[in-house]
Amino acid sequence: MQPASPPLDLALRLRQLRVENWPNSKLTQTQLGKVLGGEQPLSAATVASWENKKDPKLPPRERVLVYAQFFATPRSVAGDPCLVPLDSFTIEERTAYEVLRDELLQLHASAGGIQPDLPLARKSWHFSDSGPVTLVCAQLPADQTGPMADPANPNFTQLLSFGDLDAMVELWGHVRMENQAMDVYYKSAPRVTADDLSGHVVIIGGIGWNDVTRRILSLARLPVTQEDDPACTTGEIFVARVDSAERRYLPEWSETDPGKLTEDVGLLVRMPNPLNSNRTLTMCNGIHSRGVLGAVRSLTDKRLRDSNERYVARTFADSEQFGILMRVQVIEGVAMTPDFNTAGTVLYQWSAASRNPSPDGTGRQARR
Repeated sequence: MQPASPPLDLALRLRQLRVENWPNSKLTQTQLGKVLGGEQPLSAATVASWENKKDPKLPPRERVLVYAQFFATPRSVAGDPCLVPLDSFTIEERTAYEVLRDELLQLHASAGGIQPDLPLARKSWHFSDSGPVTLVCAQLPADQTGPMADPANPNFTQLLSFGDLDAMVELWGHVRMENQAMDVYYKSAPRVTADDLSGHVVIIGGIGWNDVTRRILSLARLPVTQEDDPACTTGEIFVARVDSAERRYLPEWSETDPGKLTEDVGLLVRMPNPLNSNRTLTMCNGIHSRGVLGAVRSLTDKRLRDSNERYVARTFADSEQFGILMRVQVIEGVAMTPDFNTAGTVLYQWSAASRNPSPDGTGRQARR
C-alpha cells in the first residue's frame, strides 16, 4: 500500500477537522466556507476541493491559519459558526491554536513541496565563540522589594531584588542550554563591571530601573527610543521616527477594567556590541514586564521559536543588526508569546543592512 501523498495528508486532516472535531455540530462545507471567507464567503466547492481525496487543491496559507483559529475553540460553534477573535482566547485556547496552527502549517509546507524541517539558518541564542554571556537586569528600588531582599535578613535572597525576574530566568536557562561550554552570568545593573560589558551582553528590561539600558541605548543610536508619556504612567512607551513623522506605541487596557493590561509592547534588538564589535548586544525590552517577557519568549518558546527564527532569517537575511517592535497579548495576566508570522504582531522593524525602518501595515499600529 502506497503512503499518502503530502497534499492528501493535508486534505484528510482538513476534512477530519470539519467532520470529527465537533461531531455534534454537523458542520457543512457551506458553513465552513462562510467562516473562512469572512466578508467574501467561500463556496462549498472551494472547501470541497481542499478536502478532495483524489486530486486535492492546496488552500492559501492564510486560510490554513483561519482553520487553526476556528477549530481551536468550541466557542466557534456555540451558536452559528463564527470566527472567535484571537485576542479573546483563553490560555488553553491559545495553546490549542498554536499547536494546531503549527501542525497545519507543516502539512501545508509539505503539500507545497517545501521541506518544513530544514535546519534553521539562524539560532539567535547560540554563540559560536568563547563568550562569555552576561545578562543584565534592573535592580528594584528598595521600596519595591520584600524583606528577604535585604542583605541583613537571615533569609536574604539576592534574586528578589531583580527586576523582570521571569524573563531573566527564562532566558538564562535557554542561553545556558544552547551554550553548555560557555560561561553565562546574570547581574543586576549596579553590579555590572567593565569586563561584563565586553563580552556578549543581553540587556533585560526597560530604562526605568536600569541605567545600563539607558546608557547602552544612547550608544546604540537606535531608531526607537523609550520616553515618558502622560498617557502611560506605569512605564516608558516606545517612540519611532519614520520619514520625519513620530509614531508612539502604547499598551492597551481592558475597556471594562481600566487597570487590567490586555496588550503590551516588546522590543527585541540584536546588534554588534558597541563596546566590543566582536561580540553581540541583545536587548529584550518592554513598556512593562509582560512586554519584556514576550520579547524574550519570542525566541525561546519551543512552540514558536523555530518559526520566529525563520521570520528573522527571512526578513533580515545576514544583517548583523535588526530590531523588532512587537505586540504582546496579555491574557488573564499572562504574557503570550508573539508570533512574528501573524499579521499585526510586528509593529515596526528595521535592519542595518536596509537602513529602511518599516512599520507594519496591518492592524492597530500606534497611538499618536
